[in-house]
Amino acid sequence: MSNIKLGDASGIQIVNFAPFLDATDRQGVADAMLESFKDAGFVYLVNHPLPKRKIEAMFELSKKFFSLPMETKMLAPHPPSGTHHRGYSKPGLEKVTQHVYDTEELVRNRAEAPDVKESFECGREVSLEMPNIWLPEGVLPGFKEICLDFYWTCNEVELVILKALALGFHLSEDYFTSVHMKSDNQLRLLHYPSVPAESLEKGEITRIGAHSDFASITLLLQDEVGGLEIEDPKNPGIFKPAPYVEGALIVNAGDFMMRWSNDIIRSTVHRVRAPPGKVNENGMTPERYSIPYDHSTVVDCVPGTWSEANPKKYEPLSAGEYIMKRVAALY
Repeated sequence: MSNIKLGDASGIQIVNFAPFLDATDRQGVADAMLESFKDAGFVYLVNHPLPKRKIEAMFELSKKFFSLPMETKMLAPHPPSGTHHRGYSKPGLEKVTQHVYDTEELVRNRAEAPDVKESFECGREVSLEMPNIWLPEGVLPGFKEICLDFYWTCNEVELVILKALALGFHLSEDYFTSVHMKSDNQLRLLHYPSVPAESLEKGEITRIGAHSDFASITLLLQDEVGGLEIEDPKNPGIFKPAPYVEGALIVNAGDFMMRWSNDIIRSTVHRVRAPPGKVNENGMTPERYSIPYDHSTVVDCVPGTWSEANPKKYEPLSAGEYIMKRVAALY
């Protein structure tokens, strides 16, 4: 397995995905992925099937979008309700929290330490439940088409990763993919403007506060700036960097995958802070870009994760119900 486990970054395994794709050691890759999900809730995949040229094009387009004037970006505004999670959100509009649902407390949290980031969300184009919100035609040529192409490319990649995860549980490869066919997913473009590092350290502002992801798994691409931190599973409340690894796709398990696995897999709390060692002479952090892609469904405990001695901890639950509750608390 020396050609599969390529080391680690802050305790997160770096796994070579190529032997799964070329079928030289599919089980070895699956086992390494599941081990990392059990230990850290995250895994770095290198030699993954997401084309480098599409990643670079998506980051470039994201930078073009966020460099537009505010009044232009607001031509595709996120609705007032968090349950319609599409379109553009200006800095300070969204506040990520961990299981805070009280309206007054949410308002207080947002006022005390706003999230200084801006975002754009889209999903599949044909969705009656959550239609996309685009810029008017001609404002940023190619934006809609490239976003949708990248969305569906990520969907294909995620289905391959879910096949590997099923194999890690020694299940049929279609165990997870068979209930992910509707593609109710989300592509999210994120921009973190440069901010005073001291304000972040004092908690006067945040980038993204400590939280777990809602869905089954998330694919995450981050730029070289870094700033992602994960909670140490062995030391709650202590966070460590999850640095940029060249060519790697970060995959992390969400609340639903933890629930699905009867808590065998971790849904690890994580956040975005000032990247270590990159504050300039004026005390400002560099701006940061990232692209998460979330995947969700309806779940019950995976076969083999429960028994009479270790019964199911959760009843079956619709991802949609849970996710709507969580996203409603963001706005």
